[in-house]
Amino acid sequence: MLDRPGITRLEPVAAPPLPIARLVVGKPVDEVAALLPRVYNLCPAAQGCAARLALGLALDPRERDGLTREILREHALRLLVLWPARLGLPGRPVDMGALQDLRAALFGAGDAPETPDAFAAFLRSGQGAAPLLSAIAALFAPQEACCAALPVPEEGLWPGVAPCENSVAGRRQDDPILRAVEAHHGRGPLWRVTARLLDARACLAGVLPPPRVPAPGSAVVAAARGAYFLRAEVRDGTVAALERITPTDHMLAPNGILAQSLNSLPGSKRHLAQLVIDLMDPCSPVTVREVAPHA
Repeated sequence: MLDRPGITRLEPVAAPPLPIARLVVGKPVDEVAALLPRVYNLCPAAQGCAARLALGLALDPRERDGLTREILREHALRLLVLWPARLGLPGRPVDMGALQDLRAALFGAGDAPETPDAFAAFLRSGQGAAPLLSAIAALFAPQEACCAALPVPEEGLWPGVAPCENSVAGRRQDDPILRAVEAHHGRGPLWRVTARLLDARACLAGVLPPPRVPAPGSAVVAAARGAYFLRAEVRDGTVAALERITPTDHMLAPNGILAQSLNSLPGSKRHLAQLVIDLMDPCSPVTVREVAPHA
């Protein structure tokens, strides 16, 4: 569909990144570890865990627990409040700190589905987040707003900013429910939003991937949108260099997840481009523009 004669491409446009290296180089490691969660305050627990691990500082068990709560809260906010409102559905006010309330709000009176058949029954029930998923399925036909299967970042390797599936869907892609959704609908909005629900199920069960240090000076931390990669160089107790790669960086890579998804929208549904972006949930503002096809 890309670059056919006479058909414009849709191109995501992101806000310029913060010059984080200039903000932290030369500062003591403790100061930088405290600064990053304040600068990137959308996911402060994930940022704090990644900073402490990459800078060689100890990670308190409470910080790990805070990371799980943060991811669950981010998923629930979108699945129960923000995305239903975006689609004109009633929201479900819930105590974000009460796990049983969240479980019922997300999954209804029954257990969280574990199999494709149970998931199909959940969708028919109209409980929990089922109306949101049904509305998304009605808006996007199979293979619309989809991207090709992309590799997940390899364990222990600094990934670089190239097209890859650094997302919650990538984290849950082997779940049988998500495989069933992919087989019928493709890797589109329903696949991605279902992944957020399955990841919330994992948070409630306490089975998220733990933060890890694949090499000295580096950290990989699960977050609400995928995984954060942080790499730091420390000399004499101060930060000499720092690099970070976020799920949004990978999402916005040329010919990556977002570009492919936008350009698999049929012409009659290009007005849904901003909704596609919203459901992919970048951590910074992203708009879309039309670009003339390459010669």
